[in-house]
Amino acid sequence: MRLLTPAIYETLLANGRAQKAVRGTAREIDFMPVVKLFNPCGIGTWLLTELDPENPDIAFGLCDLGCPELGSVSIAELESVRGPLGIGIERDTNWIATKKLSDYAEVARRLGRINV
Repeated sequence: MRLLTPAIYETLLANGRAQKAVRGTAREIDFMPVVKLFNPCGIGTWLLTELDPENPDIAFGLCDLGCPELGSVSIAELESVRGPLGIGIERDTNWIATKKLSDYAEVARRLGRINV
């Protein structure tokens, strides 16, 4: 499975362009996550909102490798991860965001993990 479909990729990239246009101002955008990625064999959940338009391999979102934090992650690195039996990171095809990234981050900090 490809982690990002063309539609997801384009949405993340459009969000990245919109964020870049307002970065450093009071108008930064609190997007709803576009995609949820997870490690089916262990720790790792990512709720991604945007791609860096200057380096579209780098995504931004809520990342949880045992401690949830807002930050960046390389899509290529996620695609290269292989766990037991060669199983890699997967996209949750049934997940739909219901709130903004900051709301997921607030709950994750309180619980100590992403809870979706």
